Amino acid sequence: MAENRGTVLFTKNMKKDYTILAPSMLPLHFRMLEGVLNSFGYRVRVLETSGKHIIDKGLKYVHNDTCYPALIVIGQLLDALESGKYDPGKTALLLTQTGGGCRASNYVSLLRKAVAKAGYGQIPVIPLSFANLERHPGFKLTVPMVHRMLYAVLYGDLLMTLKNQCKPYEINRGESEALASSWAERLSRELGRKNRISYRKIRENYKSIVKDFSKISRTDERKIRIGIVGEIYVKFSPIGNNNLEDFLISEGAEPVLPGLLDFCLYCVYNGIVDAELYGIRRLKAFFCKILYRFLIKKQKDLICSITENSNFRPMGYFEVTRILPEGIIGLGTKMGEGWLLTAEMLEFASQGVHGIICTQPFGCLPNHIAGKGMMNPVQKRHPDINIVALDYDPGTSRINQENRIKLMLSDAKSRAGCN
Repeated sequence: MAENRGTVLFTKNMKKDYTILAPSMLPLHFRMLEGVLNSFGYRVRVLETSGKHIIDKGLKYVHNDTCYPALIVIGQLLDALESGKYDPGKTALLLTQTGGGCRASNYVSLLRKAVAKAGYGQIPVIPLSFANLERHPGFKLTVPMVHRMLYAVLYGDLLMTLKNQCKPYEINRGESEALASSWAERLSRELGRKNRISYRKIRENYKSIVKDFSKISRTDERKIRIGIVGEIYVKFSPIGNNNLEDFLISEGAEPVLPGLLDFCLYCVYNGIVDAELYGIRRLKAFFCKILYRFLIKKQKDLICSITENSNFRPMGYFEVTRILPEGIIGLGTKMGEGWLLTAEMLEFASQGVHGIICTQPFGCLPNHIAGKGMMNPVQKRHPDINIVALDYDPGTSRINQENRIKLMLSDAKSRAGCN
């Protein structure tokens, strides 16, 4: 465990009146995660700011060769600090950290340097990590917190999946987004510390959510489905991918995304794979197996809630997803999104998705290997699938990206026989 040398600690006294700022990624998921943390006595604010000025702010304090997601989240946090909305003497920053071999493990140190450079060196930076990299006395993930955060992820995956299957076809514009937002607010309250977590109630909520989305008036129009894979932040974050989901909908397509739970399962499953491949960390693998079985059961229940109560397509089942890359990429390839990225492309291709966009930060080596590097093997297995890799960085032309997407959509529509 890190000794926290040279860092400003978030103390127990700070918990009482400090505002903790966190960058956004998945709007629905993070709204509920924010609610869970706040119910345990914190004052977390997930930032929803966007725009070119965020990227410019990141470029001001971070080297332009830095990973694009790091540049954005650091820019978003510094923009908030300089906005005048928050008292720098009563503010802390929260940032997730994987602890793996990806550049993302350097985000916290990069943020600390940027914050100091901007003149806010007194502000604590808290890594949100399950790798126990640092200890901050005033911020601690407890079992009840993590338990509730898990259901926030499950609810978020359900809302995102159903919203994306309704929004491109809705007759009353904005109805899907409003329903998803309403449910996220309600569930955020239900997952609070004062409420007892009842799995029976959670499954009832699954059913009610599915039924509510089934009531949305939709056209019978046939549209092409486009899968979105890639680096986790650029794949999910509207500010990171230039509002890719909305752009696809505006071009007559239906966006399809994997769930956040898949990435969680991938991280847990890698703990099992390490023991099998290298004979290391066997005790960790034992606990990973228990956690994996628990999470898989939860995902299966979520899938059944969709298939048993509607005609919506459920998210992928990780037990199937994890075996899809066999013969193409090994499970030891686990830097960044690793083999999961390839598996998600294969999952989409096997589900009849008409095209795939692989989003990647410019210069992201794990994505170039497991994403762009695997496009040819995936297309050999599924010749009808059209895959395009898009690089995202401050100098990338949005017009160029959209033109490439339009060309891919045109080809996909032609193959699928859609207008």
